[in-house]
Amino acid sequence: MVPKLNPKTKSAEVNRARMLVSCPDRPGIVAAVSRFLFEYGANIIQSDQYTMDPAEGGLFFIRIEFDLDNLDQRRAQLKADFAKVAEEFQMSWSITRAKRKKRLAIFVSKEDHCLLELLWHWQSGDLDADIAMVISNHNDMRELVEPLGIPYYHIPVTADTKAEAERRQLDLVTGQVDAIILARYMQIISPKFIEYFPNKIINIHHSFLPAFVGGKPYAQAHNRGVKIIGATAHYVTEELDGGPIIEQDVQRVSHRDNVDDLKRIGRHIERAVLAKAVNWHVEDRIIVHHNKTVVFN
Repeated sequence: MVPKLNPKTKSAEVNRARMLVSCPDRPGIVAAVSRFLFEYGANIIQSDQYTMDPAEGGLFFIRIEFDLDNLDQRRAQLKADFAKVAEEFQMSWSITRAKRKKRLAIFVSKEDHCLLELLWHWQSGDLDADIAMVISNHNDMRELVEPLGIPYYHIPVTADTKAEAERRQLDLVTGQVDAIILARYMQIISPKFIEYFPNKIINIHHSFLPAFVGGKPYAQAHNRGVKIIGATAHYVTEELDGGPIIEQDVQRVSHRDNVDDLKRIGRHIERAVLAKAVNWHVEDRIIVHHNKTVVFN
């Protein structure tokens, strides 16, 4: 039986939109954007901005939420008119409807903690997105997922079948989802796959990388007597675990913590960090610049 979902949603306002802008910094940007929205009759609900140090390129970033009557009917003209402002200031920009929930595909292997956290946030209404499907190279999570009415696809992956497995995955997600979440999916995503979803694949990993690469990272960390463990959520790029970082967190540990303690603490951090990163992505709070992110959280 599919559980009843909390009707609460962060994007209940049907006329709310989100604008993301990045451009070379210069005087008059905020004034131009604000004046444009004012002349359209829009009401700015929230505005956050950040200016990069001139030594690093001197770029300006801004995120604005605004309400505009009859947004659906006026959005196409709004974007066409704003393009003139954007051209003057050399802006990279987007305007999205807050009410349009992003569709997510969750990839998972055998560890369930990150998947369970996302499902709980989704059920409670705190994750304002649609989970379109779960894809796994194992069948272990099927009984967790299918009772919620979410399609579950088992696609085994071996060294010999990896290319075919990715082709099947792409057939499922292309044109069907806006982003892919790797919830402890223990397979490397190929560069060809990443090309279809640039800055739209979010991964979570323990923050020991690159110091403790390979198998049993928590055992390696315990043997070295680490004092801090953590997790990192980032966008996936061709550089393994080297994409733009969205969120990180850490917790202090001590010699009293054994390997199982480190794993338990690590799982807790991974769950929280990934949930935050996914929420910020679906709420259009992230701008990617080269290999860095600006996160308006």
